[in-house]
Amino acid sequence: MKRIGIIIVCHNDEKNIDKDKFIKHLNKTKYLDLCFVNNASRDTTYQVLKDIKEMSKTNVSIVDIKKFKSDISAVRSGARFMFSQFDLKHIGYVSTNLLNNKKHSISGVIKHIRENQDVILNYNNKLKEKSSIKKTLFQSVFSITDYLEKIN
Repeated sequence: MKRIGIIIVCHNDEKNIDKDKFIKHLNKTKYLDLCFVNNASRDTTYQVLKDIKEMSKTNVSIVDIKKFKSDISAVRSGARFMFSQFDLKHIGYVSTNLLNNKKHSISGVIKHIRENQDVILNYNNKLKEKSSIKKTLFQSVFSITDYLEKIN
């Protein structure tokens, strides 16, 4: 199975992250590299992310942004980090700002990715095939949130 990278952008999400549930789902996941981007949180989100990294059996990284950026800029920061650290063909992203307004939780997204990794990769491949322009690696980073909206 191909490895997939997931960037999760967090901003003041300490109350939205169920650490134990998240780690439970994450530790059942194979072939996943996860990069949290802490987007200038003023609460203890960064500590929660560090705890998840420490307790996880999966490859978890954290990019800590000191000055708040737009979600797109935060995703780019995570993508730059992942491209420099890992050899990945597929990188998706999730912004917790978009999740909090929807019915999906951060833990639920990890569970869904774990259960549907092949389907998500096929979705990403179809997006690439539809494009008439060859995308750079940065342009090929895809939204997991868009995928979730399409299947619901």
